[in-house]
Amino acid sequence: LNNNRVSSSRLTIPSVLLTSIRNFLFFFTSTLDFALLVCASSEKQRASDQMEAEDNVEYSSLHRGGAKFSKVSFVPLTFLIFYGVSGGPFGVEDTVRAAGPFLALVGYLIFPIVWSIPESLITAELSTMFPENGGYVVWVSKSFGTYWGFQLGWVKWMSGVVDNALYPVLFLDYIKSSVPALANGLPRTIAILALVIALTYLNYRGLTIVAWVATVLAIFSLLPFVIMGFIALPKLEPSRWFVVDLENVQWGLYLNTLFWNLNYWDSVSTMSGEVEDPGKTIPKALFYALPLVVSGYFFPLLFGTGAVPLHRDLWSDGYFSDIAKIIGGVWLRLWVQGASAVSNMGMFLAEMSGDSYQLLGMAERGMLPDFFAKRSRYGTPLISILFSASGVVLLSCLSFQEIVAAENFMNCFGMILEFLSFVKLRIKYPAASRPYRIPLGTIGSILICLPPTLFLLVVIALCSFKVMIVSFLAILVGLIMQPCLVYCDKKKWLSFSVSSDLVELQTNYHQVVEA
Repeated sequence: LNNNRVSSSRLTIPSVLLTSIRNFLFFFTSTLDFALLVCASSEKQRASDQMEAEDNVEYSSLHRGGAKFSKVSFVPLTFLIFYGVSGGPFGVEDTVRAAGPFLALVGYLIFPIVWSIPESLITAELSTMFPENGGYVVWVSKSFGTYWGFQLGWVKWMSGVVDNALYPVLFLDYIKSSVPALANGLPRTIAILALVIALTYLNYRGLTIVAWVATVLAIFSLLPFVIMGFIALPKLEPSRWFVVDLENVQWGLYLNTLFWNLNYWDSVSTMSGEVEDPGKTIPKALFYALPLVVSGYFFPLLFGTGAVPLHRDLWSDGYFSDIAKIIGGVWLRLWVQGASAVSNMGMFLAEMSGDSYQLLGMAERGMLPDFFAKRSRYGTPLISILFSASGVVLLSCLSFQEIVAAENFMNCFGMILEFLSFVKLRIKYPAASRPYRIPLGTIGSILICLPPTLFLLVVIALCSFKVMIVSFLAILVGLIMQPCLVYCDKKKWLSFSVSSDLVELQTNYHQVVEA
């Protein structure tokens, strides 16, 4: 395989598969080595600094029973948010196929204003108000009680696991043109399992490692699009950007793809307890991640639609690698395919981290059995990670459109609860400590939630009947599960408890609110 005299055209499919696996493993282990090196060099400094940051309600005194673990700083948190929301332009192709270039470009300019900015602002305020693991589950529990907090946690966890099942699918879709053996059958199944196991292990090794790996992967996955943009400049034809056919727009696919690509800004809240000085770091990281995400979508679409003749039916997941070949040649196509692979790795890591720490936070508040809160020697919630990984494996057989539609539908209900919680907390606790506060009063807080809420209702209305039925069944499971868990706790069949650190912190919080 390493003999340079062998022509690539003479390689058999098994040889190509072995080469791809070898290169993937080399990149994976090299990235892990780099992340471990960065973490080792900065761990001492983080350990000395992590006790210095305190907010007004003393949340920083939460040490998980005396154990101290490395926390995530500003730069890696920014890229962790980037991967929690985006990961690059992979997966945006369906917006062009559904609505054409003009509406696709306009969508990635307007939708961030309507949706992403309000969601990120609300996330920044409430994450600093309650900087503990569990995030939005805590917000809703404080507003509407533990029952509805659990329902939100169940729906968001299901939505996250469904979302994570998409990334192995996208990864293989991007490389199947180079490795046809991975298009279907047993090789595809083995590849999915290998990816899930490798990336689950990274999550087990620590959130700090995951965050630094995300930083390295983000740089690698965005670089080819910067180069493609420069090469495409002489080939741009601006008239191609304004092609629009309103009679031939698939609105459901268009809006679902926009929503999926610009959603999940609240996922960082579930890991708030793992962040250095969350009152300052989380708002700052969200501020920088927002333009990074939007530009990572808009400019590749701008160059791809402007430099290549329009064939809407070809714009599906994986098409950016073909555009790269047209614009820059085979070498650029291979780079884009590699960037897609590592981008999906990054998104998988970020999503699994958010899902796992959400389960940990729910267990620390007594909503789930104690074993979900057990930490490994690296400070990671091992059972929660394995629980999330098993769900990903079970759902990886679904198609791209089925996954996106199902998770969007479930996520809509969760987001409506979050917006209601934001408004209610503003009304109920107007003087509570908020290290970051949106500079709006009660009326402004209501108004900022109206446009995204209306959009959520539109997304729900456009879902297919099949997606609605499946999603309602999933929601029904949560409605039944919570009373069953309460009954198990009452009968002592499972062990539930509220973290002693959280009990003390809640007391301090209420004292501050009353003062």
